[in-house]
Amino acid sequence: MTLLNILTYPDPFLKKPTSAVTDIDDQVQTIIEDMAETMYDATGLGLAAIQAGIDKSIIVYDPEADAEKKDFRVLINPEIVFSEGEMVSENEGCLSVPDFRSDVKRYERVTVEALDRNGEPLKIEADGLLSVIMQHEIDHLKGVLFIDRISALKRQLYKKKRKKALKSE
Repeated sequence: MTLLNILTYPDPFLKKPTSAVTDIDDQVQTIIEDMAETMYDATGLGLAAIQAGIDKSIIVYDPEADAEKKDFRVLINPEIVFSEGEMVSENEGCLSVPDFRSDVKRYERVTVEALDRNGEPLKIEADGLLSVIMQHEIDHLKGVLFIDRISALKRQLYKKKRKKALKSE
């Protein structure tokens, strides 16, 4: 398995909506394994293919973030088909948005339809943390970062801080 490079803000590729997966072949299976390995290495709860510079509608996630068990799940071409309620995802972070966390308004419950890694259709009814993970990762597939869902002032402060950090690298 290969650890993938995680793209970070302000990489323009992160703003690009992904292409649907039309053929779940060996290449896609390798991408899934590499994505999972990368997610655990970075101690994330989820990872969208676009974050690794891959233009495919794939996410991997593990709410337990347990690198020992590696009980990750895969969603291919996921879509939120139902949402209700409102909650605040407290202290939300992202592997592609380093050194920043913020509260984000999210739906309390979502229903997601997708394909599993074998191409079988599945439906997930999620609430709480799992609902947040689904919304966060599916946003990535649409070219939306969680900082796009916070106040303009907080977003501007982060952008300034990030530009300064990139200049000093």
